[in-house]
Amino acid sequence: MDEARRVFTIAEFLHRYGIGRTRFYEEVAAGRLRLRKLGKKSLVTIDDAEKWLANLPIVEPKRDAA
Repeated sequence: MDEARRVFTIAEFLHRYGIGRTRFYEEVAAGRLRLRKLGKKSLVTIDDAEKWLANLPIVEPKRDAA
């Protein structure tokens, strides 16, 4: 992807973040990821993609009960 670009197509987003199309649309429907339209083309800004990634839950290591 050209570094000057500020958007991902859906296919680029799915490849970059390793999620499937169904999960992608679930995230959009839940309001956790913003989708923008340019004519018929659907786009995700890099800023929105990074915010989505930053807001994913953090998994804390489990502590052994001592």
